[in-house]
Amino acid sequence: MFRRAVVLCFAAALLASCAKGSSGTSSELSYVAGDGSTIYVSADKRGSAIAVAGTTLDGSALDTKAWLGKVVVVNLWASWCGPCRGEATALANSYKNLRTLGVQFVGLNTRDGLAAAQAFSRRFPTGYPSLQDQNGQLILAFGNLGPAATPSTIVLDRAGRIAARILGPVTQAQLRDVVTAVISEKS
Repeated sequence: MFRRAVVLCFAAALLASCAKGSSGTSSELSYVAGDGSTIYVSADKRGSAIAVAGTTLDGSALDTKAWLGKVVVVNLWASWCGPCRGEATALANSYKNLRTLGVQFVGLNTRDGLAAAQAFSRRFPTGYPSLQDQNGQLILAFGNLGPAATPSTIVLDRAGRIAARILGPVTQAQLRDVVTAVISEKS
């Protein structure tokens, strides 16, 4: 009887950890799943410009300061993140459609070794570069509006300020709507 109660408690805890918006563990890494919510920050309430710089998965240097004057989409992802696999096609299609409007995209790989991140990128190609942030230091640049879940997507305005944050997997329509709103803002 006691053994059955322990098994049932364990099963309940396991199911709860897989629920949307809950914490869970994968590959010994703790993560919080996003709920799909979008925070849009009005232009007059945005903080200072931020820049993210580092080494891409192919070994190139990248600094988002070079993209000032353009809207930038930053997507936080990890190879161990199931929802990241699911959103890869939407991100790839969004990149193809929005880059014609001058929008820049960059992935921000978190808490992965280089080999795992490269393997993920080969299996789920997006077409845009990703910075490696194995120790989570690049995420700190975003401050309070940083990625609070894996995956998360942040949109920077032309001045390099955080204009919007989407927690959880992003859809093509959702990203298009947010980016279009930021593009249409007066400079």
